[in-house]
Amino acid sequence: MRAVVVRRFGGPEVLEFAEVPVPEPGPGQVRIRVAAAAVNPVDLATRSGVLSAAGVIPAREVLGLGWDVAGEIDAVGLGRQATSENPRSRPGERAPFRAGDAVIGLRDRIATPLGAYAGYLLLDSSAVAPAPAGASPAEAATLPLNALTAAQALDLVETTGTVLVTGAAGAVGGYAVALAHARKLRVVAVASETDEPQVRALGADEFVPRGPSLGDRVRALVPGGVDAALDTALLGLDALDAVRGGGEFVAFAAGAAPLPLRGVRVRSVWIRADGERLAELARLAENGTLPLRVAGVLPLTEAAVAHERMAVGGLRGRLVLVP
Repeated sequence: MRAVVVRRFGGPEVLEFAEVPVPEPGPGQVRIRVAAAAVNPVDLATRSGVLSAAGVIPAREVLGLGWDVAGEIDAVGLGRQATSENPRSRPGERAPFRAGDAVIGLRDRIATPLGAYAGYLLLDSSAVAPAPAGASPAEAATLPLNALTAAQALDLVETTGTVLVTGAAGAVGGYAVALAHARKLRVVAVASETDEPQVRALGADEFVPRGPSLGDRVRALVPGGVDAALDTALLGLDALDAVRGGGEFVAFAAGAAPLPLRGVRVRSVWIRADGERLAELARLAENGTLPLRVAGVLPLTEAAVAHERMAVGGLRGRLVLVP
C-alpha cells in the first residue's frame, strides 16, 4: 500500500510517499481500510520537527502522519476484541467489530512508522467506534482527535458556572463550545469578529472578539472573571487574566501552560484514544449537537498541499485526505 511518511524534518516538501506492506492485525487490533484522514496541526508539528525538538517524539528513522481515520474494518485480529456498542466490554456481551463495519478511530501513538495517511491503518479495537450515521467518511474523519480533545479538556474542569473558550471558531474550540453548552455551562467565546454568528450557533452565550486586553473585556461581561478557561488558541497569560482567582485553566499544547497566577489551577490536556467516549461523541454528531465541519477534501497525493493550506491558517473545519 502507499503511505505518507517523514524521514527528515522540514517543510511540506519532506513528505514522502512510500510503498509499504499492508499491516496485519494482532490480538485486540482491527485493520481499517482508510476512506478519509483529517489533517491536524499535530501533523505539521511532527513533520517540521517541532515535537521532536520539544522531546515529545523520540528518535525514529520513519514517522507516519495522521491521527484521525474514517473507513471500514477490513480485518480483525485474533484474540479479545472490543465491541461496536461498547469498545471496552467483554467478549460475548455484544457483537464485536466485524469486517465491513463503518468506523472512526484515533491513533494516539505519535511515533509509529505508519499513520492514517495511508491505505490501511491498524488500531487497537478500544480506540475505534462506529462511524456517525449519515456522515460521509470525510465528515466523520474530522471528529475523533478534535472532539475527544475538547471532551477530555472539559473533563479536567469542575465548574458548573462560566467557561471561556478561546479559538472558538476552530476545530477543537468549536467542539468545546458545543460540548460546554450541552453541559449547560455559560459559554464565553473568543474568536474573530466575523465568526460571531457561527460561534453563537454552536452554543456560545457571550462573544468577545479576539484582540488586546482580553481579560478586561471578558470581565466587563463576567464581573470577577470566568470560572474556567479552555485556551485552544494558546493565548496563555491573556486568557488566564480572564479567569477569576482560584479558577481553572486548561492548556492545549506542550509548553503552552502559563504560570498559575492568583491560585488558578492550570492543567494541560493530553489526548488519549477512547473508543467508548468516541462512540458517545459520534451519537452527538448524529443528532446535530456536534457539527462536522470539512474545510476541503484532497487526494492523499496532495498531502503537501494540505499542509501548506493549513499553515496559512484561516480554515474553518479540517482538511481531509482521501486515498
